[in-house]
Amino acid sequence: MNENFGKKSLRRSNSQRILTGVCGGIGEYVGVDANLVRLAFAVFTLLGGSGVLLYVIAWLVMPEGTTGTSLVEHIIRNFQGKKSNL
Repeated sequence: MNENFGKKSLRRSNSQRILTGVCGGIGEYVGVDANLVRLAFAVFTLLGGSGVLLYVIAWLVMPEGTTGTSLVEHIIRNFQGKKSNL
């Protein structure tokens, strides 16, 4: 088996990013090219606009590749008055 089995986590990509790294991170996690994920988001956007909503939700929820924390976690910490290293 692969030595990284079970250690794989869904994170925004630092290397395959155009806007925020969501598609690159999903592509790395699933094992497909990031351009196919971008194409899927474009198709969802053209077929009713849900692609934009899904992308924004993924951007807020998926942790950054280097820091390991998501944008929502930073917002919650700032709201609670705790220090956030964004």
